[in-house]
Amino acid sequence: MASGIAVHDDVVLTFDKIRVRLQGADKQEQLKLVLFKISDDGKCIIVDKENCLKVKDLEKEEDVFRKIVNTMPTEDCRYALYDCSWESKDSPKEDLVFIMWAPEHSTIKKKMKYASSKQYIKAKFQGLKFEWQVNDMSDAKDSSVFIEKLGGKGVVKRLEGRDV
Repeated sequence: MASGIAVHDDVVLTFDKIRVRLQGADKQEQLKLVLFKISDDGKCIIVDKENCLKVKDLEKEEDVFRKIVNTMPTEDCRYALYDCSWESKDSPKEDLVFIMWAPEHSTIKKKMKYASSKQYIKAKFQGLKFEWQVNDMSDAKDSSVFIEKLGGKGVVKRLEGRDV
């Protein structure tokens, strides 16, 4: 690994938890958003357990997109996996979206560290269709930028149960 930062085994286990639906499992307890960060010692990518969201955490949210954006730190970088529920004109869909969060108020050093390690964490997440990179708040001002990543308003009819 060129960046010198390893991916902790818990990251892969958490990816499996968000990706696989176990029969009989409580839907409310399913992971909806998982954040990952570089550990304080800078040696590995770990799960940011304090900032993960489950289905039950978003159940009564009027604007799920805004809740997800507000979960991200304003001055630090993160990777995230978002279990996105959306509908096209043809059918309902559920896709994992990889998010690279590098806000404008984060230091250049942190942005460089996260950018150089991104390929290693993504390599652990097989089968991702979508990636959303946020470098400043104009990338996250509303759901329209995110909807474009899924195919645009011509394709996406509903996001998280709400018309777009």
